[in-house]
Order: sequence, then structure tokens, then C-alpha cells
Amino acid sequence: MNKTKIGIVGCGNISGVYLRVCKTFEDIEIVACSDILMERANTRAKEFGVPKACTVEELMADPEIEIVLNLTTPLAHAEVAFKALNAGKSVYNEKPLAITREDGQKILQLAKEKGLRVGCAPDTFLGGGIQTCRKLIDDGWIGKPVAAVAFLAHHGHESWHPDPEFYYKIGGGPMLDMGPYYLTTLIFLLGPVQRVTGLTKITFSERTITSQPKYGTKIKVEVPTHISGVMEFANGVIATMITSFDVWGTQLPHIEIYGSEGSLSVPNPNNFCGPVSILRAGSKEWKEIPLTHGYTDQNRGIGVADMAKAMKTGRPHRANGDMAYHVLDIMHAFNDSSIQGKHIELKSTCSRPAPLPIGLRNGKLD
Repeated sequence: MNKTKIGIVGCGNISGVYLRVCKTFEDIEIVACSDILMERANTRAKEFGVPKACTVEELMADPEIEIVLNLTTPLAHAEVAFKALNAGKSVYNEKPLAITREDGQKILQLAKEKGLRVGCAPDTFLGGGIQTCRKLIDDGWIGKPVAAVAFLAHHGHESWHPDPEFYYKIGGGPMLDMGPYYLTTLIFLLGPVQRVTGLTKITFSERTITSQPKYGTKIKVEVPTHISGVMEFANGVIATMITSFDVWGTQLPHIEIYGSEGSLSVPNPNNFCGPVSILRAGSKEWKEIPLTHGYTDQNRGIGVADMAKAMKTGRPHRANGDMAYHVLDIMHAFNDSSIQGKHIELKSTCSRPAPLPIGLRNGKLD
């Protein structure tokens, strides 16, 4: 079977891992790199042996490219997605799908009109850690899920990131930055959300960069940096979630799922691996469970590889646009709830993606 040809738009920090990992999948091939800075595109192409570095316009005009892998900054996600779809190419965005609900809806509608696919990161839920959790839930190890918690809390990016300003501007903040990892995992494990309640705040109105090369630069914070909320899932599960750039440290778990017959400790959803532990009803000790699935390394790119495979076989792809839009809708609902002082009933929904089969070798997807 011929490999699906992919072109990358956006050759910043995250592109390196995609370029490295995508080489390991047997069904895809990255054939072009583009960036608004040609120097960056040329550097990545030489570094990873990509046949062509080109402008965005040239990439969109290339007839052999079927999927555009959109690794631009969040503010450009929608613009590049529209260009790709209008050029007759399916698109896989880095997270989030878009900044606004309106752009997210337009992306999905345009793809539907043109018979194309939309995929979106994160794809960490396809890693062995979270896939193992899904199997444990589906096989009844904790009984019926009744509740969940999810926590992401640290003090932001200005002490280490070379250019952290965008994390505190529109399109940034802990929810849009890291929320997709947690929400995508919860949806994969538990299904869609139907109602959200939230409170948000900006604790520090100004941040000072202490990393290089912008040491000493002041950042005016424009988005909430501490978001706390509750979600009611369609299956009745109630989940508590906190995302924050305002705390210095925490010992809270990343994600835990509580069921009628036990509790499940889910690994960091930003990773593909991590320990999975379970406490069964009547027991006093947590026990670590051996992982049932592969893809436990840094496998960013498995989502676009799965989409390419699905395009050839006709099945749904797992890291899909409908789920990414539902995640976007949930993230905005937390802030809407805080502003309006009421529950937000979600208008969006999605299907729970199918798990990966056990026994896949690296580089292969079903």
C-alpha cells in the first residue's frame, strides 16, 4: 500500500519530535516542510531528510500531499486549517483545534462539505498508559465509573521557556495549553460531557520572564491562569478539574477515576506511558498494573498516522475533529460559567474513540 504523503506547516520546537516519530510509521511519509521563516523549514528538512522545504503556498499547491500537519502556534491553527481544506487536503492540527468555538465549527463544516478529514492533538491517549486504563474500565475492574478528578498545577513557563509570552495571551492559559490532554483522556475513558460549572481568575496580573533570551521582560496577563470546575458526563460521572499557572507545587494526582468497585490512578496524560495503579473494593493497597498496550515511548505523531490509516480503510480515526471541538467547547464553558454565574449546558458532543487493539507492533496501526 502506498504511503500517505504529509506536509508540515510550522517548524518550531514541537516539529522535531513529529518529524522523528512519523518516520517510524509504515503508512505515512513526510515529504515537505514549510514555515513563515524559510530558514527554519530548511533546517528541519536537512535535519530529518525531508525531500523539500518550501513556502506554505507551495506546500498547499503540491498535489501529492494528502494531509497537512499543522504545527503552528494556536492563533494560526484555524487559518492554516482553512487553507489546507480549501486546497483539498485533510488537516491534523496541534492542540487546540482552534481558539474560538466559531472557528472550530467552521473547520469541521468545511471539511464535511469537501469530504475531508480533520484530526487534532493530543494523541497521548493512544499510548500504552491510557490505553491500559481504558481496558481496565471496559473490562469492569472498577465497576461502574461514578466520579473523577483531574489536576494540572504549576507556576507557569516564564522561568524556562525561551518565548513564554503567548501562554498568557488570548489562546493561552493553563486550560487551552494543557486542558486538551486532560479532557481528551477523560472523554476517551468516560465519554462526552453534557454540563460544566467553573470559576476562573488571574492571580498575577503581570509576569516577569527569567529565562533567556528575554530575561527581565514583563508580560501583561490577559487570560485566566487558575481555572477550577466541575463536569457532568453524559453517563452520569461527575468530575472535578483544576488547571493552574498560579501555584508553586502540588502533590495531587494527575487523573483518578472512581468506580463502584474500585479506584484507578491514571498516568500523566501529557505522556504515552507512566504507571497505572488500581485499588479494588475491600483492599487497602494500591497495586500497579502491567501495561497491556505498546506505544509507550514519545510517540507524538501516532494520531496523524492513525488518521492516514483510517483514510485508506474507511474507518473513523481516533484523534478526530469532533472530539477536539468538544474539548474546545468544554474549555470555553468553564470561563463562560464563571462569567455568567451558572451551569453551561454543552451543545456539542462526540463519540468515545475506539481503543487500540492489543499486540500492535511499533510503526503499525489497525
